[in-house]
Amino acid sequence: MQKKRLIIAMTGATGAVYGVRMLQILQPQEEWETHLVISSAGVVNLAHEMDMKRADLYALADVTHGINDIAASISSGGFKTEGMIIAPCSMKTLSAVAHGFGDNLISRSADVVLKERRRLVVIPRETPLNLVHIRNMAGVTEMGGIIFPPMPAFYSKTDSLSAMVNETVGRVLDMFGVNVDGLYTPWQGLGGDGQ
Repeated sequence: MQKKRLIIAMTGATGAVYGVRMLQILQPQEEWETHLVISSAGVVNLAHEMDMKRADLYALADVTHGINDIAASISSGGFKTEGMIIAPCSMKTLSAVAHGFGDNLISRSADVVLKERRRLVVIPRETPLNLVHIRNMAGVTEMGGIIFPPMPAFYSKTDSLSAMVNETVGRVLDMFGVNVDGLYTPWQGLGGDGQ
């Protein structure tokens, strides 16, 4: 059986936990094959925010690629994937994707995903946003990408950071058809008159 391939990219923006959690959810799912690429700044942030080393992160992925390996399998449209998630995505990487500037394997892979009309989900981390950030998000959206800021849904009455992370991760992975049962509770409505 051919496994479904999903690219997980991590940059130096805050929020390394999102990429890590996605890999943790995907690792035991036999039908999925993860391809991980992390920037140099992402490695620094991983150590700072999660006390993890590159080797710890790599152990969660099926296949790993160097940030400068432009000849990697995921840099070609002929290599079939279900798409790509950039979690977290820095404004630098967002800009590169929005302008087709494939200067490293993350931006090149995102460009491939967009040109092949596959699903690209970008989890941007910056606040507040300036106009160029907003325009870059609009540009990626116009090319078919999905901008998914990691904003918690307070209606779920989540009371922990891990539950908030799981909700974002669950919703994003659900877009690709990944089994996320138990990761979060989808909104079912208030029922009745909402009282």
